[in-house]
Amino acid sequence: MLHEKIEITHEQDTATLYTYILDNSPDIDANRKRPMIVICPGGGYRFTSDREAEPVAIRLNGMGFHTCILRYSVKPSVFPTALCQLAKAVCKVRDHAEEWNVDTNKIIVLGFSAGGHLAASLGVFWDKEFLTNKLELSKEQITPNGLVLCYPVITSGQNAHRGSFEALLGEKCKDDEYLNLVSLEKQVTANTPPTFLWHTFTDIAVPVENSFTFAEALLNNKVSLEMHIYPNGVHGLSLGTEETKRVDNEMHIQPEVVNWIEMAGRWIKGL
Repeated sequence: MLHEKIEITHEQDTATLYTYILDNSPDIDANRKRPMIVICPGGGYRFTSDREAEPVAIRLNGMGFHTCILRYSVKPSVFPTALCQLAKAVCKVRDHAEEWNVDTNKIIVLGFSAGGHLAASLGVFWDKEFLTNKLELSKEQITPNGLVLCYPVITSGQNAHRGSFEALLGEKCKDDEYLNLVSLEKQVTANTPPTFLWHTFTDIAVPVENSFTFAEALLNNKVSLEMHIYPNGVHGLSLGTEETKRVDNEMHIQPEVVNWIEMAGRWIKGL
């Protein structure tokens, strides 16, 4: 495995990309190209969660995927800093695709909660000039081929997770123009990548309507999607296993949801 720590700098802010890149074996397939999953942990744009980082990367490695974790800039950094860092991370993967044996048609961005908002942001903004001009990169360099959104923050309107938008926008949170810009159900187009979503019906922190509004926008734009709504479970479940529960908190063990990652894996392989 190639495990590296790579700095991703945008203006005065630096993110860190941790790679978990599988080796090819001559006994199996020396020339195998694998999908790459870029993981964006959640944390309300105030921190990046350990529970939604390495355990997820290792689990996906075991399913045959390359992975990397982006520890992006959070508060006091504001929009579009983290988005620019994620775009640069995707570009980095494309630049190293031959060296890392990456299938360039399957570079997937996976995000949890506010990290889901970040992943979806790249999904809706990758072809916008405000982003490509700021980065001096082409659309082709930064486009993700698919999105996996896990209980994502989406809307800044009704059912919003207000804390995420306050951290993301800072003082601009008072500006309706910026709030509308980062309300991602309003930004979906036919160019948004295919999307896999999952959520729990009983999520209080980030209501399930966030996933439904994004799914409706995808449907209206004829973008392929798969969505799973589980009847029970708190916010922030990650894998839903013992491995990713909070300290002394059994609420994050939810056996009903553990199959989400296997379904997402099949969906990615089928893209």
